[in-house]
Amino acid sequence: ALQRCPELKLVSSNRPMIRSCSAQVMDILSRYGTLERMSVDEAFVDISSQKNPPALAKTILERIKDETKLPASGGLSTSKLVSKIASDFEKPEGFTVVLPGTESKFLAPLEIRKIYGIGPKTAGLLNGLGVKICSDLVSIDIQKLLPVFGQYSVRLKNKAKGIDDRPVDSSPWIAKQQGTERTFEKDVSDSTIVEDALLELCTEVSQSIGRMGRSARTVTLKLRWSNFDTITRQRTVPGEIHQAADIYKVAKTLLYDNWKPGKPIRLIGVSASRLGVSDQQKLPLEFE
Repeated sequence: ALQRCPELKLVSSNRPMIRSCSAQVMDILSRYGTLERMSVDEAFVDISSQKNPPALAKTILERIKDETKLPASGGLSTSKLVSKIASDFEKPEGFTVVLPGTESKFLAPLEIRKIYGIGPKTAGLLNGLGVKICSDLVSIDIQKLLPVFGQYSVRLKNKAKGIDDRPVDSSPWIAKQQGTERTFEKDVSDSTIVEDALLELCTEVSQSIGRMGRSARTVTLKLRWSNFDTITRQRTVPGEIHQAADIYKVAKTLLYDNWKPGKPIRLIGVSASRLGVSDQQKLPLEFE
C-alpha cells in the first residue's frame, strides 16, 4: 500500500481500546432509553416517550463528545430503517431529523441500495425492472414485482416508503463474526510458514468465540497476493465448531483449494461466522 501511496498514513488498530470506547458510548446511550446495540460503533435508542426528542438527541451526541472525545453522528425518525439512513448523512458529527409523515419524501431521491436489506443481487433485479431510486420502488406496480420477489414485494415497497415497525430490541448484542488476519513483513511462499501462520490465526479465532460462549458454522479464508489482489473463500460445515483444530482443518482445505505453494502471499486472514450457542462447548479458562 505504501508503495502505491507513499503519503498514506498507517495507524495500527488497538482492539482493547476500541472495545473500551464502545462500552463508554453504549453506557451513555443506555441512560436515555431502550438501547439496541447493532455493532461496536452503532446502536438504536428509543426516546419516543421523551419530551422534545430532537433536542434530546442533540444532547446525547454532545454528551458522547464531552465524555469520550469521540465524534458521533445521529439520525432521528419514527423508525429504525429511516433513522439508520439519516445517521449516515453529513458525517462526521452530522445530525438529521426526519419528521413524522415525511419519511417517504426523505427517501424518495435516494438510491435503493441505501435501504437496509437491499443488497447487490436484489438491487440488480430491481434495476432490471427500471427501479433505481426509492421513489421508483414506491410508484412501480406491485404486479411487476411479484413474479420476481413474491410476497417480499410488499416489504420492499414498505421499505421504500420508510415503513418499519420493528421495535428497538434490548436483547444482548452478539457479534456476527470473529476474525483476524496477518500481513507478512515480506511476501511468503513457503507452505510451512503459511500453515504456521494459519494455525495461529485459527487459534486466535477459536479463543475469541470461546470467550463469547459461541460456536461457528462458517469459516472464511482471506488471501492477498503480492500484487494486492485479494480473494475470500468460505465453507459452511454441517455442525458447529469452535476448537482451533476444527477451524484450522476447514481453513487449510480452503487454503490449498486456492493456493499453490510457491505463489507469494502478502496477507492471510481467517474468520468464523454464523455463530451460535453450543451446549456441548467447553469454554476455555484463562489465568493471568
